[in-house]
Amino acid sequence: MVANQVVAVPVAAPPGHWIGAGGSMIMESDKKTGEVRKHYIGMATMLDILAHIAGDDQIIGGDDHASDLDKKMSVPVSSIIGHSLEGLSLWTLNPNTSFLDCMEVFSKGIHRALVPLDSHMENTAGVELMESASSYRMLTQMDLLKFLKDNASELRGIISRSVGEIGAVNDSVYAISSRTKVIEAIKCMRAALLNAVPIVLASNSLEEDSKQLIKGKGKKLIGTFSATDLRGCHLAALQTWLPLSALEFTESVLSSPIYAAPDASNISPRELVTCHPESSLAEVIDKAVTKHVHRVWVVDQQGFLVGLVSLTDVIRVMRDLILSRIPS
Repeated sequence: MVANQVVAVPVAAPPGHWIGAGGSMIMESDKKTGEVRKHYIGMATMLDILAHIAGDDQIIGGDDHASDLDKKMSVPVSSIIGHSLEGLSLWTLNPNTSFLDCMEVFSKGIHRALVPLDSHMENTAGVELMESASSYRMLTQMDLLKFLKDNASELRGIISRSVGEIGAVNDSVYAISSRTKVIEAIKCMRAALLNAVPIVLASNSLEEDSKQLIKGKGKKLIGTFSATDLRGCHLAALQTWLPLSALEFTESVLSSPIYAAPDASNISPRELVTCHPESSLAEVIDKAVTKHVHRVWVVDQQGFLVGLVSLTDVIRVMRDLILSRIPS
């Protein structure tokens, strides 16, 4: 994941030994003989890894927390599949599937799908749970946004509209406070199946629990804690950072080698990627693609959280607007 700057990878196993995620039967076979070589059994995501780290066992505090974390990081990858629902979602998209149909799939919260290069199955379009091919490519929500960005000139009448006007802003946004520890943040994300959470300025309210997610709307945005932040962590560093606050972590992770790499994502962990309700859809797409983030926080002019626009939200509203312009 670090080497390829990705947040999820498909997991392959020898055929005949595993049940595929969601009952899927996605096989990779020899191009010449047709013999099945691999069975894709699920996805391993950064959220799965976080959920595994933040399991029921206590991994901070005590003398043996380092060895506990060592044990957690040495398990086979097959054992972490399913910690998040996304890890159990393994889909294929036929190469003949139209772009609008791809948008429909990804507008429902599916983040990625395998595309067979030379399908051995019946030549139909759409989403499948059964597939056999000699090789696959991965199509993601971000790929769709890059395509939309590259073809912005043909979509000017749509993407010039504001995200607030077209209903792209989700105002149900949950956050962690600036006092929340990394390990507590991970457990919150695991429970809520969130890949990232905004960090908001802690208040003096007795009702605000730093160990729980809080309603973020109307609170001052000061940071982001994301599952992808942990990609650059060496085990020794992770053991040191778990007791820190998530805000301190996002500052410490700046020194991680991954962020100094020439092919690293074009964003520092401390940079906030935000927009306003009045911002155009084009601006939000550009920020998501350029900064390679999967959600853009929506704030008011004073920097207080209004909501968020996710890639799913963008794809959903874009598809609806495109369809509304096609003559029936």
